[in-house]
Amino acid sequence: MMHRRLLIALSAAAAFAPAVAMAHPGMPGHTHGFTDGFVHPFGGLDHLAAMTAVGLWAGQQAKGGQGSRAVWLWPLAFLALLVAGAVAGANGLALPGVEWGIVLSVAALGWLTAFGARLPLAAGAALIGAFALCHGAAHGAEMPADADGLAYGLGFVTASATLHLAGVALSRLAERAGLQLAPRLAGLGLAAMAPLLLAV
Repeated sequence: MMHRRLLIALSAAAAFAPAVAMAHPGMPGHTHGFTDGFVHPFGGLDHLAAMTAVGLWAGQQAKGGQGSRAVWLWPLAFLALLVAGAVAGANGLALPGVEWGIVLSVAALGWLTAFGARLPLAAGAALIGAFALCHGAAHGAEMPADADGLAYGLGFVTASATLHLAGVALSRLAERAGLQLAPRLAGLGLAAMAPLLLAV
């Protein structure tokens, strides 16, 4: 039931993607579409790490109360602000400290997962949303000029949602198998990865 609600929520976030089309209207002979947008997040260590960490951390919140809502609300918050940042970046709006925000997001999300930290629902969503804005701005600026904005954006959001779902699923499976330490170790590994991003 919870996974169905998460899937519905993430699909709803994809509805924001058409806004990206306004940033780069389709041009005759364009070559970058859904597939390019889908592949893009998997090609960057920063995005791959942050997206997976969001899912892992959200999955750790699943037990009772507000935590059960964090499983779908936190990834949804990331996707919504990711799209907002991407639209800004694609339109040339430079956000200060974006690169540092990306590095900080990987480090912070990794550590939060490693410690199994629990935050109030709104606080967690706000933190994740701030990080998402940085990722969106950076990746929006990298969007090919000849991209079909709608198709590329849908691909990008779909891939991001897939990484969230993978993180949530891994976290929940580990919990059910009595391997609660596994997501924490994964978070520790992701946090340790953050300094490497400075050298990229």
